[in-house]
Amino acid sequence: MQYAHLGRSGLKVSRLGLGTMNFGDVTDEATSFKIMDAALDAGVNLIDTADVYGGPQSPDMEQGYGLSEEIIGRWLAQGGGRREQIVLATKAYQPMGTGPNDKYLSAYKIRKAAEDSLRRLQTDHIDLFQMHHVDRSTPWEEIWQAMEQLVREGKVTYIGSSNFAGWHIATAQSTATARNFLGLVSEQSLYNLTARTVELEVIPALRHYGLGLLPWSPLGGGLLGGALRKAQSEGGGRRATPQALARIEQYRPQLEAYEKLCAELGEQPADVALAWLLHNPVVPSVIVGPRTVDQLATSRRALDVTLSEETLRRLDEIWPGPGGEAPEAYAW
Repeated sequence: MQYAHLGRSGLKVSRLGLGTMNFGDVTDEATSFKIMDAALDAGVNLIDTADVYGGPQSPDMEQGYGLSEEIIGRWLAQGGGRREQIVLATKAYQPMGTGPNDKYLSAYKIRKAAEDSLRRLQTDHIDLFQMHHVDRSTPWEEIWQAMEQLVREGKVTYIGSSNFAGWHIATAQSTATARNFLGLVSEQSLYNLTARTVELEVIPALRHYGLGLLPWSPLGGGLLGGALRKAQSEGGGRRATPQALARIEQYRPQLEAYEKLCAELGEQPADVALAWLLHNPVVPSVIVGPRTVDQLATSRRALDVTLSEETLRRLDEIWPGPGGEAPEAYAW
């Protein structure tokens, strides 16, 4: 396994991180345990979850949310040095109940969310506590005061964001600096060959402030994992959902060109998609969400894929980005 610093911090994370949104929903507990054991054996040290993961992400449901953390907690409780070998990341923001203070990022909610996650995870500290979304109604002074308290108490080590815009990151960091606080060390964003909007302003902001980018949905919901070939194979079309088939038709010309290029390289489409993200210096780790042990094992090939300048150029032609960074992407 390869490792890289999480942004400007001294913390090193594996270049592939284990996303656990499927745990408790698509993947049962026994299989989840096997995936985490296999990840640990492979040198994966970043395990990423969220308080709402594990089922329908809605507090109106009687069960589901919180289950992913509970599964991880029961896995950690087996001992064997598991907790000491991982960088444990979770998130807070989304509704975890139907009360008026059961959502967003008030100091009240941050404290309660952290305590609840610690209980479900059966640990005394969270290595990376991430804000799952920006809270436009809570002042940064309040957010940072709550986060600083968690750090002082040893319950949280690092703070990260997720789904922030570039100016949210700038505002957060300027306020943290004024408080002599480290602030953010990472941002978890939607980023893959089909979704490159973050190249406009988020990635420049991350580079400027020294934050690491942790891409989620690196395969575009499976679209970049050989979706066209799988749909055309025997039975593949019957297994795919109507929504997946509609997306394939929407992107058919690009998928044909992309999968042809991958075949020329002698690499699997999923590995090329992950390698493309990993070639970006601002990306220390890519969050993959395997549903099986085999899916986790195949993801490791991406670490050995080297993309030439010519290949990167052809990928840009197939999956064009926003035209570069702002404002040059749309002005001068």
